[in-house]
Amino acid sequence: MKRRLGNATRDTFRSLSVRNFRLFFTGQFITQVGNWLTMIALALLVLDRTGSGVAVGLLVACQFGPVLLFGAWAGLVADRSDKRRLLLIVQTVAMAQSFALATLAFMHHAPIASFYVVAALGGFATAFDNPARRSYVVELVPQDHVQNAVSLNSAVMTSSRIFGPALAGLLISTVGYGWCFLVDAISYIGVLVALWMIDPAKVRSGPLAARGKAQVRAGLSYVRQVPVLWISLAMMAIVGTLTFNFQVVFPLFVKKTLGGSTIDFTLIYAVTSIGSLIGALATARRKTVDLRDVVLTTAAFGIAMSVLAVVPNLASAYPIVIVVGLTSIAFMTTSTAIVQLRADPAMRGRVLALQAMVFLGSTPIGGPILGVICDAFGARAGVAVGGAAALGAAAWGAYMLRRVHPTATVEPDKDLVASGAELSVAS
Repeated sequence: MKRRLGNATRDTFRSLSVRNFRLFFTGQFITQVGNWLTMIALALLVLDRTGSGVAVGLLVACQFGPVLLFGAWAGLVADRSDKRRLLLIVQTVAMAQSFALATLAFMHHAPIASFYVVAALGGFATAFDNPARRSYVVELVPQDHVQNAVSLNSAVMTSSRIFGPALAGLLISTVGYGWCFLVDAISYIGVLVALWMIDPAKVRSGPLAARGKAQVRAGLSYVRQVPVLWISLAMMAIVGTLTFNFQVVFPLFVKKTLGGSTIDFTLIYAVTSIGSLIGALATARRKTVDLRDVVLTTAAFGIAMSVLAVVPNLASAYPIVIVVGLTSIAFMTTSTAIVQLRADPAMRGRVLALQAMVFLGSTPIGGPILGVICDAFGARAGVAVGGAAALGAAAWGAYMLRRVHPTATVEPDKDLVASGAELSVAS
């Protein structure tokens, strides 16, 4: 029993045996806690000042609109660039954005529009950070560790959602919003130091894309010709638009529908993230991913959101949001792993950028829509719409899976990489 437990632990955390990934992992954890401080504090600040779901939706649109507008180009930049150098630049810009938010929050009467403008600048940094960071994870570990590294990277994101919101609630209730943004700005030191310490000689870098015409279009053409990719991306677009808008729906649901406080909201978010962490660690041992897994986790996510929509009070919401967190991250890790394992290295940045566009970039569309729904019909309706959207995406995915390829298993495969390279050259 003890030996099996030890083997399971080693399997779950095997990517941390790689020094470069361990540095990246540590730096990301520090800065992601800070990021969640800012995301939660900014949403609550806008909600407290306006009392409007539409205003919160517009904030989210500002934060993620640049991903939709510039995501494809940012993916091409990632494919053409030294990803470590690009990440150092982007993280420095993000640090400056957090300092700017802190300055505005410490002012007594800074206009709400100024927070929207600075949030949009942060969104521009996110557009370039996302494809570079996620494709860099793949290069930091051996090929047979990729699925594990993806899951552990998701675990970093989800565990930071446990500590970040809880810390945000504490700081907001004691010293105010400005300190949340200031702590976030300081946290970027961790990721910048970690990136500087990574040994480039031990990074499994893919070939950099040469400059040329129609390279963004080549990425789109590549995705269209790989059913596993376009089916999972289409499902992610639906879920990203209407289901994963937690920043819009959760504050309204907890504070207006369930009668909770700011502390209650941050605790709900932290408990959701505990479920997400469990889900990330549970998937970390997987070495292959089947498109069926994407369909099943999407369906499970939809069921969990549908149940959450009908909880009668705050106390009953806590066990349900654990399941929401677990199923949401299971959906995210399976969808992301398929893209990272299946995409040809020369195309990986562009494909990951497309994934970010359909997931994060769909938020500016879904955020205001859900804000209007919540204002008009109540936050329960917003949660229910998210559940229905995920269930609809799962049903469509199951239908397409039977039509296209009933055994679409994704695993590290030299033939897949070779065929992808040929397609890249042909494009």
